[in-house]
Amino acid sequence: MIARLRGTLVARTAEGLVLDVNGVGYLVQATPSAAEKGGNEITVETYLHVREDAMQLYGFADAAERELFVQLLGVNGVGPKVALAIVSGSRPAELRRAIVREDLARFQAIPGIGKKTAERIVLELKEKVVTDADASAPSDLTARDALVELGYNVLDAERALAEVDVDLPVEEQVRAALRQAA
Repeated sequence: MIARLRGTLVARTAEGLVLDVNGVGYLVQATPSAAEKGGNEITVETYLHVREDAMQLYGFADAAERELFVQLLGVNGVGPKVALAIVSGSRPAELRRAIVREDLARFQAIPGIGKKTAERIVLELKEKVVTDADASAPSDLTARDALVELGYNVLDAERALAEVDVDLPVEEQVRAALRQAA
């Protein structure tokens, strides 16, 4: 298995990134955070998905993204394209938090995921993910819900709250998220 590549980013195409590693160009379907890496030489964590008709290489900014991707592949009905879409939408810590909180709306907001798939993700991964944010669940969800009521979609509300201190009162969390968005 190819677990990591370090090379020169030579192209960004609709199919993914092309990394030149010692003269060999690897086409890697990558998360946005992996694709945003810049510089002369970049390193991406990878996962090689083998099917009978193709071998596809998926790239991630760090091991946490790759680990969550692999866990998602273990969920019935989640293939590599859906798993990549999930991991691409948010940081792994946010997604783990959503799984532990059984936040189905968070997953249903991702294109290609319906209610049944969201339920399977939560059911099958809840005991497998580790998160340190369980204690903040009620206030975070309340702050997110307040932002949704103000017109944000679920993904944008989660992103707006990602950098906000969860120890603040809910009203302050919402104000801070709105200030950061402005």
